[in-house]
Amino acid sequence: MKDIHYVAIPDLCTHYQLEMSFFTGLKDYGLIEIISVEKTNCIHQEHVADLEKMIRLHQDLNLNFEGIDTVFNLLNKIDKLKSELNQTKNRLRLYESE
Repeated sequence: MKDIHYVAIPDLCTHYQLEMSFFTGLKDYGLIEIISVEKTNCIHQEHVADLEKMIRLHQDLNLNFEGIDTVFNLLNKIDKLKSELNQTKNRLRLYESE
């Protein structure tokens, strides 16, 4: 495989000792995007960290795809709220310094 920005799903299956059906289920539920590179299903390298979180949620907490989706939606909302809070704090500092 020439493109080093992608990780092959079969390699992930071996590394994490998971069936291909797990990754297919994540794709079907819209949690990951699988790309075909040279007839091999792959995932972009920048999404591997999220994939590892999904695997841990599935294995450690026995969450199904709906549960994983819910957790990721909540984490995204938390990140958005943190960003908004930081913006609000920065604007408040402008008024405090006057």
